[in-house]
Order: sequence, then structure tokens, then C-alpha cells
Amino acid sequence: MSVGKLYWPETLPNPPRYPELDSDIACDVAIVGGGEAGAMCAYYLMQHDVDVVLVDKSQIAQRSSLANTGILQFANDKPLAACIRSFGEDRGTRFYHLCKQAVDQLERISRTIGIWPDYLRKDCLYFASRPEDVEPLRLEYQVLQKHGFPVHYLEQTDVEQRFSFSKPGAIYSTGDAQVNPYKLVHGIVEHAARRGLRVFVHTEIAQYKQDGGDMLLLTKKGNRIRCKRVVFATGYETQKIRRNANAILATSSAIVTHPVKAFPGWPGTCLIWETARPYLYIRTTPDGRIIAGGLDEPHTDPMQREALLPRKRDQLLAELQKLFPQIPLRAEYYWSAVFGETHDGLPMIGEQDGYPNCLFSLGYGGNGTVYANIGGQIIADLIVKGSHPDASLFSFARPRYATASHL
Repeated sequence: MSVGKLYWPETLPNPPRYPELDSDIACDVAIVGGGEAGAMCAYYLMQHDVDVVLVDKSQIAQRSSLANTGILQFANDKPLAACIRSFGEDRGTRFYHLCKQAVDQLERISRTIGIWPDYLRKDCLYFASRPEDVEPLRLEYQVLQKHGFPVHYLEQTDVEQRFSFSKPGAIYSTGDAQVNPYKLVHGIVEHAARRGLRVFVHTEIAQYKQDGGDMLLLTKKGNRIRCKRVVFATGYETQKIRRNANAILATSSAIVTHPVKAFPGWPGTCLIWETARPYLYIRTTPDGRIIAGGLDEPHTDPMQREALLPRKRDQLLAELQKLFPQIPLRAEYYWSAVFGETHDGLPMIGEQDGYPNCLFSLGYGGNGTVYANIGGQIIADLIVKGSHPDASLFSFARPRYATASHL
């Protein structure tokens, strides 16, 4: 769960409401988890008119969806050059192209759902945090350009001419976007519900087991859901079901400032992030606020997270103020939450040994909304068609790599 003062619920004060499950039901597919991953799975399954039930132990779009900053990129925590070193040129570049396609698909989805999620196309600046990062950053630019991604390289003088800060180099890309993740999830679930998705909140699954050829989910209050397949889209909490060696859990923080009237030294209020790890990332909102997040820490204890939140708030604000000293800023909202990453830099999607009739969509990493979209398509095809051409890239059984090297 997130701790702190959250911003996104303020943008949709009266979201759609759903009932609690109070009887035994049956369906083809049961999705456990009402965040981005679960919503995307439901959306794509409903395109095939599958009988789907979605349940969440609290409300829709809680936990990770509330803490998500809604940045959509084709670039990832693990750069393309590193992906090619780990997975080979074909698979590494395929991952990046899938992410770019997902950014486009999320725009199309945003325009079809009833709740507009403030989807907005944005350029992106990825700057070298230190002089020693310039050489690998140039390599990353060359690799991205070679494989057709819309990028330009900025020298230090270029950065200084355009922005209010100086950095030793940067990649400037086009084609990324930002979105309100809270509105996005509610809009997708509501859209799917209109097509027949059954949604139940405050419905916690206490046990699941095989029952003949079916799966049987038992709720904490004693109701049963009989289905053919189960999709677990429960984020970092999935590690309580099975601890994956490839998974890393950490705490990330974010702030949202008060509304700002002007953004001098920030052309187009483009997305901004950096080569340092852990990194800082920045975006704006439709009402003129600035969101800054990142500077992650390798702990998950809720008491420690709450105790450190004031320091993380002040640290994020200070880093933001360094970049834009001419903009007076104060943090009006701030929070911390647990999230998942992987050692090899890719999300985990598909089946796991020992869990028959179960599928998992774990969009672990800094590009979670994009990964949720990819996961929804793969999960839907695995259920409806029995296969997906890119499923092996994100399989739990893929070769294990030692590091998710960032440069």
C-alpha cells in the first residue's frame, strides 16, 4: 500500500463503484487484481467476448496504480544496448518496439473508453547525470537511431540553449506520452464492464485450487468462483504466492507540486529522466503541477517507508528545484509505495511451473503501464489462441541474466 498524501484520487472524486461478491459464481476466466495489469487483461479478453470476472480485495485502481506517475515511454530502465547484450539483437530490439507499440495502443484505448485519462503525447529528455555517462549515452543513441527510434543527440551546449540547466549530454526523443493512471484503470474497467465484465471489489481470494478440470477460488468470506483459468495481476503482492528469483522489491517515492503558472527553461514540458541509478523522473499535469519521482530505496518495510517519507519528499523537491531554480515550488502531495523490478530488466508474463491453469501478468519495472498493456495482449492470446509470438520473451522460464545494466 502507498503511504502519504495521494494526488490521483483528487482528479476523479467519484469513480465508478462495483459490488462485493456475495454468492457463488462461475466464469471462463477470473482475474485477480484491479490495477493496470488486471484492467488490461480484462480489456483484451473482452475483445474476444470471453466470460470474465475481475476481483480486487479493496477497490479498483488502488495500491500500485495510485502510486504510478503515468509516464509512458518506449525507452526502459534497461537501455536498448544492454537489452541487445543480454537477449540478442532481434529479441532486444523487439522488446523496445513492443514498448513503442504499447504507447500507441494506449492512446487508442484512451480514446475509446468513457473516462478520458488525460493521455498526452510528450517528447522526452534523457540526460547524462555525470560526464562519465556521456560515452555510453552516445552509444545508446546510436543503437536507438540504427533501429529506427525517433531520437536526436544533444551536446552540452544544446542542452544549455534549450533548458534552464546544463548537462554533459542528452538523448531527445519524440513519441512518448503521459497519462493519468487512476483515470485510465477506471476507464478501462468501466468500458469492459459495459461489454459484460463482472467486477467485484472488497473480494479477497483466500485460497485457490484445482477442482476436476476447473479452478476454484475461495474468497475470504466463503464465496466460490469456479473458472477455467485464473490470471494473477496482483503486482508486487504476487511474490507472496511465489517468490521469483528474478524479482526485486523496492520503495519508490513521488511528489506533486502546487500548480505552476509558467515553465521557463522547460520547452514543451517534455518528460525528463536521467542516466543515474536510482534516477529522477519528471512530468507535468494538465492543471500545471509538476510530478517528480524516483530516487528509489531497497527496502519494503511499511514503517520505514512512512518514517522516511518526509526526507524523500524534501529530497525530490530539492532535486527538482536544482533543475528549475527560477520556478518557486512546494510539494502539495507526496507518497511512497512498494514496486517490483527484475534483475534482467523485463517484466514477467505468462505461466509458471507448478501453477496449472494460472497465468501471471507482472509488469515489474519503471515502465509499468506499458508493460501492463503488453501483458494484457499476451495473456489474452494465450487464453484465447493458445499462443502469442512474443510470449517467450517475457516467460518466467526465460534464461536468467545477472544484471539489468543501465548503460
